Amino acid sequence: MKIAVIGAGFAGLASCRHLRDFGHDVTVFEKVGDVGGVWSGSRTYPGITTQNGKDTYHMSDFPMPKDYPEWPTGPQVQAYLDSYAKKFGLMPSVRLNTEVVNTAQGEDGRWTVTTDEGSEVFDFLVIANGIFSRPSIPNFQGSEAFLQDGGRICHSSEFLNLEDAKDKDVLVIGYGKSSCDVAAAVGNAARSTSVIARELIWKSPRKFGGVLNYKYLLLTRMGEALFKYSRVQGVEKFLHGIGKPVRNAMVGGVQTITTKQLGLKKLGLVPEGNFEKIARSTVSLATDGFYDMVGTGKINVQRDTQIDRLIIEDRKRFAILANGKRLPADLIICGTGWHQEIPFLDDETKSKIMDDKGNFQLYNCVKPLDVENLLFNGYNSSFFSALSAEIGALWIAAYLAGDLKLPSKAEMLRLTDERLAWMAERTEGKHAKGTNIIPFSMHQIDELLTDLRLPIPRQQRFLEWLMPVKPSSYTKVTKRLKKRLGIS
Repeated sequence: MKIAVIGAGFAGLASCRHLRDFGHDVTVFEKVGDVGGVWSGSRTYPGITTQNGKDTYHMSDFPMPKDYPEWPTGPQVQAYLDSYAKKFGLMPSVRLNTEVVNTAQGEDGRWTVTTDEGSEVFDFLVIANGIFSRPSIPNFQGSEAFLQDGGRICHSSEFLNLEDAKDKDVLVIGYGKSSCDVAAAVGNAARSTSVIARELIWKSPRKFGGVLNYKYLLLTRMGEALFKYSRVQGVEKFLHGIGKPVRNAMVGGVQTITTKQLGLKKLGLVPEGNFEKIARSTVSLATDGFYDMVGTGKINVQRDTQIDRLIIEDRKRFAILANGKRLPADLIICGTGWHQEIPFLDDETKSKIMDDKGNFQLYNCVKPLDVENLLFNGYNSSFFSALSAEIGALWIAAYLAGDLKLPSKAEMLRLTDERLAWMAERTEGKHAKGTNIIPFSMHQIDELLTDLRLPIPRQQRFLEWLMPVKPSSYTKVTKRLKKRLGIS
């Protein structure tokens, strides 16, 4: 088939490579000037690093360079993806600086993809533009006057130059990974740095006690099983049944270590609720140096509040917080999340893809139920994004070959709606329109492998209960699928 792929991040590049290797003619459209998706140089803020180590965050047969640090920086991940695309000859298929502005499906099921360079017809469309498509920036009262007076308000993905914070009063909005990363990066350059957190969340140290890498606790199947999935089986039934006291003791122990190690009580930064809430919709690592800088006063955290309004007084700019405090403000950096959007699809097609609550109604995060010749890849925010993208690409290849054994449409709809309802409830609505599966990364990969009829060996599964998941262990999945389909 002639296939269009929108987006050149992990999911787009994996789709390009594997669909090409299965005999398809693939074109990838990328609106910016480099590959990388969320790791593109056009959107990586100072201080950005990966959430998990390089040994768990790579394509199965293409490890990250040995000289990379444990947690690679944003530019290093972009360079890695650029190397991946060149290693496997993908760049001739990638059209950079080419934004898809419209797609339209004809009566024959084929797609007309329109960019600023013209239109082209494809047999099939794969959407891999990611779930972080448009920055979400709050509309602060008084922002117009603030901006006219020379102040700046931007999203963390738009803050690309550390010099822009030099000798300025900086407010960072949010308490997620990007907010704390940015705050730590600007803390030594800005005149003052304040973090405005409407809600504190639990964060995991990169190394517990400064020794044990968190991957041995949270990037294993055992670590994932500590949090209750929608359908529990095997050992998980024990952990969330009669063995729940054991499970609670494990989670409580981690909470105690984290609180002590990060000095949260002394700093007044113990979040509400227990450590289990770390997996409500994401798992955030503690930024290196962040809590030390809070302790020395380089970073000021205003918890459980938000900006009420921005004002200009005596030719100076201030933010008035909901708690009544007044903070000087020249630069406001918002780590306030993203909107998940597909602006290149018409409203009728969107209505067939999304439910009445605005959730992406995708079977196993890949297949819309009422639109033919269209699949998604990468709409499953995961600890193991690279591996998820590869398995998703193989699922698509098998689907195109007519090799999948899928449930009936009615059953796929039931399973999808059941998953969305469960996700919304357990995350209190913070499930990124049904696209954020963390911390259940391996559960979702297992479901794709079940559809593929390519389960992993029992020995591998047992090892992954005890040790971090290794993407390199999944190279055989590709080989087994190719062998089954008679592709050399």
